[in-house]
Amino acid sequence: MLLLMQSRGRVTAAELAGELEVSVATARRDLEALSAAGVPVYAQPGRRGGWSLLGGARTDLSGLSQSEAQALFLLVGPAAATSGQARAALRKLVRALPQTFRAEAEAAAGATLVDSARWGEPERHRPEIVDRLQEAVVRRRKVRLSYRSGSREDSVRIVDPWGLVDKDDVWYLIAGTEKGRRTFRVERIVTAESTDEAADLPADFDLEKAWEQIVGEMEERRSRTWATILIRADFVRILRTHFGRHCHVEAELADGRTRVRLGAPTPLDIARQLAGWGALAEVVEPPPVREELTRIGGELVTAYREESGGG
Repeated sequence: MLLLMQSRGRVTAAELAGELEVSVATARRDLEALSAAGVPVYAQPGRRGGWSLLGGARTDLSGLSQSEAQALFLLVGPAAATSGQARAALRKLVRALPQTFRAEAEAAAGATLVDSARWGEPERHRPEIVDRLQEAVVRRRKVRLSYRSGSREDSVRIVDPWGLVDKDDVWYLIAGTEKGRRTFRVERIVTAESTDEAADLPADFDLEKAWEQIVGEMEERRSRTWATILIRADFVRILRTHFGRHCHVEAELADGRTRVRLGAPTPLDIARQLAGWGALAEVVEPPPVREELTRIGGELVTAYREESGGG
């Protein structure tokens, strides 16, 4: 309402009701509530009357610059394609923007489409349990979780939900527990029930910084073993798709090959990734990775030699 009054100067309760998709009675009640709360809005009776901000007062919500408005709608636009609430909010916000911003804001909202399905895979949908957890985070309510660990062990615990993270369509809940901060993989949460008990949130908690720390810890665990290999330079980009940030080019060699460092949790994890390359990838060190490759090769020879009748 404040944004509309600011951009248009004077509006009637009926106009506000139409723009915000509420009843006229609700619009009048909310206007009166704004006035009672100390916001300088006033009504002018008569045929050309309506509601205005006293003396051209402005609300901080209107401080959007044109570039900020575009950035906001670029961000919200893709979400509006799958969320009725986001679409409704977007419509209302567009109407509340200054006239000069509207065309570009609407164009920005439709400039990007997010297709969450990978090639050859069905469309992925946001888990319903995420909505319940998100509501608990916003309302700051403790949650009773039934959680299944990676080893298939079930447990029930009450946690303080601090924030949610979507990492490549895998959702994580960061929460406070009796043992401190913990990270829960949402797909392993069997049930989540919000309670009436207020959640504790550290005053200095920052979701982005907390996630950066968690990612650092995870990546450190994922790179406990490092191997040096020699491979043709044009294959390095493929290795990067498998090892991500744990693939480091060390040097270009005269024979056209590249020396690359690869990291993974165990020697077996590296060997499994490299086994399919055969002699194209030469492991220089460490010995445990070479030993795992030898073992895998031996298993394959044995298995397929038996199938072919020992020929």
